[in-house]
Amino acid sequence: MKNSQSENDYIHRNVMELLVADEIERQIVRLPSNIKKFINPIEVATYALNRLPALYASSQQGFNKQKLKGRSEHSVKITQEVRKGLAAVQQDLLRSSTPLLSENESEIDKSIKEAKAALQELADYLPEKDLTWKNVVRLVKPILAELKEQDSEIVNTQKVKARNSNLWEDSVHKK
Repeated sequence: MKNSQSENDYIHRNVMELLVADEIERQIVRLPSNIKKFINPIEVATYALNRLPALYASSQQGFNKQKLKGRSEHSVKITQEVRKGLAAVQQDLLRSSTPLLSENESEIDKSIKEAKAALQELADYLPEKDLTWKNVVRLVKPILAELKEQDSEIVNTQKVKARNSNLWEDSVHKK
């Protein structure tokens, strides 16, 4: 059966992610503040979700049904795995990790790096090296205006020279 919406318009969600996130919030609130600041909830969620079953839904009705199922059948396991995840993350507080970015965030990050490189390249050509995105227009606009003015003066000078050219003296088109 064809539907008017394309397949890309539909999404699916793992309801277990929501249940785990709720449990992480509940457990983090109980932790001392000096430990809370070292907890990365994403790492805890990843730890727990890798040990719990997925509960996917693609409709609101399915989402509600999976949510009820997750709470009734898996709440004890969710609590245990989140507790283990918090313990695992706390054991290795000095460990550093580079978080994954969504494709959109990666593209934005790439664009920002390219923009910074372009700004630096432009700064290398300007007398004032302290170029930022806030002052780029203020610093570049007068230079471009001056170049435009010089360019129009050159064009006007060339037109005058062309009218006074000696080439026309010997021309057969001379009146």
